[in-house]
Formats: sequence, C-alpha cells, structure tokens
Amino acid sequence: MNYSRFITTVSAARKASPIRLLTELMQKSPPSLISLAGGAPNPNVFPFKRATVAIGHGTAVEIGEDLMKRALQYSASAGIPELLSWLKDFQRNLHNPPTANYSPEQGQMEVCVTTGSQEGLCKVFEMLINPGDNILLDAPTYSGTLAALRPLGCNIINVPSDQHGIIPKALKEILSTWSSEDVKNRSHHLPKFLYTIPNGCNPTGNSLTTERKKEIYQLARKYDFLIIEDDPYYFLQFEKPWAPTFLSMDVDGRVIRTDSFSKILSSGLRIGFLTGPKPLIDRVILHIQVSTMHTSTFTQIMISQLLQQWGEKGFLEHIDRVVEFYRTQRDAMLIAADKWLKDLAEWYPPAAGMFLWIKIKGVSDTQQLIMEKALQKEVLLVPGGAFNIDSSEPSSYVRASFSLSSPAQMDLVSDFFFFLHSYQDIFSHNNASLFLLISPYVFS
Repeated sequence: MNYSRFITTVSAARKASPIRLLTELMQKSPPSLISLAGGAPNPNVFPFKRATVAIGHGTAVEIGEDLMKRALQYSASAGIPELLSWLKDFQRNLHNPPTANYSPEQGQMEVCVTTGSQEGLCKVFEMLINPGDNILLDAPTYSGTLAALRPLGCNIINVPSDQHGIIPKALKEILSTWSSEDVKNRSHHLPKFLYTIPNGCNPTGNSLTTERKKEIYQLARKYDFLIIEDDPYYFLQFEKPWAPTFLSMDVDGRVIRTDSFSKILSSGLRIGFLTGPKPLIDRVILHIQVSTMHTSTFTQIMISQLLQQWGEKGFLEHIDRVVEFYRTQRDAMLIAADKWLKDLAEWYPPAAGMFLWIKIKGVSDTQQLIMEKALQKEVLLVPGGAFNIDSSEPSSYVRASFSLSSPAQMDLVSDFFFFLHSYQDIFSHNNASLFLLISPYVFS
C-alpha cells in the first residue's frame, strides 16, 4: 500500500530524535560501554530501592534493586523490549494477522506501547487527519474519540448501525458518493479511515458480527480507506469463540488496532498498545519521542513481569475470571431492567463490555432527566447526547454502566427510573412546584 496519501504534512515532517536514538542504543549496549552521551540521571540518587506487588493466588511481582534502577529510568519510545516481544508474540498467536510476515514496505505488523489506548488513538488521528478530511464512524460512540476528532477540523460522516454494529449496506450507500474514478485517482475527498469499536461498543454495547466485518473490510479495499479498530472491550466478550478481528482479516496492511489493559489489569497503570502496519506505527513512535517520550518504564516492567510469570495461558485464565465477573454483573443489570423498565424503556443485551444502552420511551431528551432530577437524588448515568457527533442534539438514551454497582444498587436505580418515567409529564411541563410538593413523599 501507498501510505503517503494518508499521512498529514506534520506527521510526514517528523524525524527521529537523536537523543531518543542514543537512549535506545545505550540500552542495547553491553554493561562495559562507557557512555558520556546520555542525559539520564543517576538512579543511585533515587529514593525508591525495591518493590513487591502482591497479586492474586498468593503470588507476587518482585522488583529488586537492579530492576528498580531500570524501572525508574528513561526507556525506548516504542516500549521496553521484553514487553514488546511478549505483545508481538501474543498478537500473532491470538489474531494470526496476514501481515505478520510481510516486509515493512508491504505493511508488516508492528506493535508499540502507549500510555493507555487513548494516547495511541489521539496520535493516530493527528497522523492521519488534515482539516477538511472526510472520516467515517458509527455514532453514538465513545465521547473521548469525538473530543479528540472535533478540534482537528475533519468532516465526521456518521454510518448507521444497529445492535449488530455498522450496517454494511448503509456504509456502501454512503461510499457510493465517490466514483470509481475518485478511487482510481486517489481523490483527496475519499474518506481517510473508518473508526469503530467492534466489541461491546461504548456506549451502545453493540458488537459487530463476523460477516459484517468481512463486508466492511472489502469496502475498505474497494474505496481504499484505513480501518481503526478500537477494541478495549475485546477481552470482555461474554461468549466464546471470540469474534475474529479486522486485524485477522488484514491482507493489505490497512488496519490499525488499539488494545488496552485498562479493563482487565489496571486502568491507572495506563498501558495500551497499537498494532498496525509498520510505516504508520513508526510515525506514531516519532510523535511519542517528542511528546510523552515513552510510557512509564515502571508500569511497563510491572506488567511485563506479571505477563512473563503468567505466560499466555495464565493471562487468558485471568481473562476468563474477569469475563465471568462482568457476565454476572450484566445479568444482574438485565434482571433489574426487566423488572422495572420492561414497558418504559428499550434495550438490547450487550454481548461484550460493561454498558447497557437504554432508550427511555416518551422522553425526547434525557439531559435534564439525568443532570437535574437523577443527580439530585444521587443517581448518576450518562445522557445519550454526550455520545452524539453533535452533543447538543437531543437523545432519548442513557448509558448505564454495570461495572461497579452491586445488584442491589442496580435494582434501586431501575426502580428510581420507573418513578421518574411515571412523572415525566410533570418534568416536561417544568412544574417544579408540584415536583417539590410530591418529592418528600415518594423519595423518602
């Protein structure tokens, strides 16, 4: 593939940082090397000497004095070597991407570590988007993605979706705007990429079917756009076998995939990773060199030590335990919703993730319902408008997360919504005095 048409002028102008290259060279050199080159501080003056992190089943991650010195020091921008090696092997074994054995020019699979998948996404967007570019996504979608895209001045084209994700027929209809001549001449008006969350989409809980993915990938080939597969809930799929990924279908080197440990190991350690064609991942690494420089070496070493201790088998066994927890939570949410909201709202059971997307019948916009009425009673959900391309657009939906609340709390919140809906006429007529009159009796 010719990646030059996708890369912005700013990204194309990035050059490797000489100091960053020296840092990586030093780390690959033998201990006998005498270096007066680097600006790294002397780790002997750092106050942290060793750490023991207890993990489940009575085991621990041990970071001794020598490893601690390395953990507190600068490291390579792409990620520490042992974590990168583990992740590359894991991606090959899990997804078997066709690009794994390609040459770099053909779009060979490459991996880099990022400070959470959000950093990876933002840097991918800034690598690809010029003002005025057309991009495709299926909204409602993750509000963090929309917040990252809006300032870049792109035209966001919404692709219709349902409970099974993007509708290929609708995508094909949108793409028919461009002629075969546009594709042949690589018109700059062609969409640069399609962004989607294929499993347990935030906020809708939708998951793309395998057949739809295949259709979408063929459309990407026909109209020559990239696919950004943002998949933080991949490991939270409730049924096996797990759905094949776009990465597993990528014969061209046109898929950039984001993964995250946030939902399964720790959200605070901020470890994510990008997988995609080497010419594009290398551009992201150049950006990391001059921004964050690298993801925390300490957290990378902590995660790497854990993964080395577990191996792939132990890691996947941990995933099974995590999935079982979230499956139980989802089922409790569905029981509560079915008990209280059956005739008042609509929803689809999510096949992955941690969200239930609820449409409140008879309510054109849930913004006031959530931000005023529910919040007054210490109930917090997210109004659906937050996930629209235009956040001021009214939405009759709310997003409910089942990750933290107990089944009893879920039942209580659903009961509360039953009451709110019963009195929606009061709210719609802004009859605040009547609400204040009845609220002490019905909320006490």
